[in-house]
Amino acid sequence: MTRKKYGYLLALLPFFVVALMYEIIPLSMVLIKSFLPDEGGSFTLVNYKIIFTKLLYQRSIYNSMKISLISSLAGILIAVIGAKAAHAIKGRGKVSFMLILNMVSNFAGIPLAFAYMILLGNEGVLVHMGHYLGIASLEKFQLYTSFGMSIVYIYFQIPLATLLLIPSFDALKKEWSESAQLLGGTHSLYWRKIAIPVLMPEILGTFCILFANALAAYATVYALMMSDFPLLPVEIASNYVGEIQTRPGLGGALSVVMMSIIAVMITLSNILIKKLQKGVSRRG
Repeated sequence: MTRKKYGYLLALLPFFVVALMYEIIPLSMVLIKSFLPDEGGSFTLVNYKIIFTKLLYQRSIYNSMKISLISSLAGILIAVIGAKAAHAIKGRGKVSFMLILNMVSNFAGIPLAFAYMILLGNEGVLVHMGHYLGIASLEKFQLYTSFGMSIVYIYFQIPLATLLLIPSFDALKKEWSESAQLLGGTHSLYWRKIAIPVLMPEILGTFCILFANALAAYATVYALMMSDFPLLPVEIASNYVGEIQTRPGLGGALSVVMMSIIAVMITLSNILIKKLQKGVSRRG
């Protein structure tokens, strides 16, 4: 091995140490503790049995997957339109759009929860406005429900998805659209047969990131609902920071379930992406 390669390895050493200390070792401990009872004892599946038989944890898994899927689908649909617009505009308009997008993408957690309380809470500004203007959908809006949480999640999914999708539109060449028009193809036909198939691998990859992002989101929903709305991240945290006692084994098992859901989603997404990429390469 040359000195240059030794130098690269030495430069990467701090990253390996950080990954080992803050990712690999904690993940291994969580996995091990998930198979150990909190009362003490040997290897057991009791924690997983509790998760899949107790209604609270079943509901938390269902709610997390439901909100993650809804917010990811809505976020990706809106982000595709936003990314296309950002790709089309030039000059100062694009610079301003990117600045706003970056600012909005960092507005999450407790500040975002506080903003939604002010706007759409039980005594929110928009709720009162709906009452005075006679807009029933605003007046009767319920923020502290599954639908309300989905709206909150969609908000922070859109800027992330847009930022991830903007570079993928660079893969669309102007010549393809011009060639389609010369051959008599309509604009909608170009998008159905050429643009969407080319963009679909990136769209699926972004959807997978959004799903994982929503499934693991904690601060915003906890600030809004505390522990009144069962979600996987909230239940995991409550088992590690309990008011009476902690249950790291059960919390670890819930963490493993959440990671397994994400792993399954990533696997399915990768399979679909590979199939789509093969189809695009054959067409090319």
